[in-house]
Amino acid sequence: MKSKLLLFIIFMIAPMVAVASTKAGTHNTDSAVVERLLSSGDTTTLHYARELLNRPYVAYTLEVNDSEKLVVNTRQLDCTTLVENVCALTLCARNGKKDYASFCRYLRMLRYRQGRLDGYASRLHYFSDWIADNAKMGLVSEITSSQPPFTAVQTLDINYMSRHPQSYKALRQSPSLIPLIAAQEKQLTGQKHRFIPKSQVVDSKQLRSVVHDGDIIAITCSKPGLDIAHLGFAVWRNDGLHLLNASQLHKKVVEEPMTLGQYLAKHPSHTGIRIIRLR
Repeated sequence: MKSKLLLFIIFMIAPMVAVASTKAGTHNTDSAVVERLLSSGDTTTLHYARELLNRPYVAYTLEVNDSEKLVVNTRQLDCTTLVENVCALTLCARNGKKDYASFCRYLRMLRYRQGRLDGYASRLHYFSDWIADNAKMGLVSEITSSQPPFTAVQTLDINYMSRHPQSYKALRQSPSLIPLIAAQEKQLTGQKHRFIPKSQVVDSKQLRSVVHDGDIIAITCSKPGLDIAHLGFAVWRNDGLHLLNASQLHKKVVEEPMTLGQYLAKHPSHTGIRIIRLR
């Protein structure tokens, strides 16, 4: 009930703020693309993910302003912005919203802590934080269990951003942000999350019952300081589970031709998957 009330308040009191904060980080074609996509009436994540197939993979598209603004870019995507754009489109469709301003409000809710844009540190930089915050908002839920195939546990040890500030434009320009990011990392560190190890990502009745088409797949990893290595959407085919993702390798948004099990096997640091479902 509290999460629904919070969503209502955000939608009612901040429409002009959302549109104004977007202007510096958008492109004239984005609003037209969004409203065209929403005119379809479809309400599934996989539909909107497929509508963005073949968009170029481009990293760091959120780092275009000197101060934090809501950036809208449906033309160039990385794995995180693909997930956020698709989720915002789907939430609009499910709630009967077909206008660009509503899309911007949902995008802001998904991207920023409790939906409030308050500088760089308010952005949900780590996906474990993104999952938890959006679950509190009532936007997503993590699919997990103490039963198979969730047979592995990830214990978070998060510090990548604070230890590599040179990799982030905002942290290079404003070192005073580093302690804020470090404090967020400390809050995440020690959390435990059950996940499906990559040895269990096979074409089985059990996995098909757990993972649904259009679910968000978050690939867990063993890279020091990080929780999630990559994101995409679940696509079931006759030969098993595949990943629809913004691919750095293919340089565009694709449905991977190999199965997800094969994909994970090719990356030694990938340990398995967490499953998140839009509510």
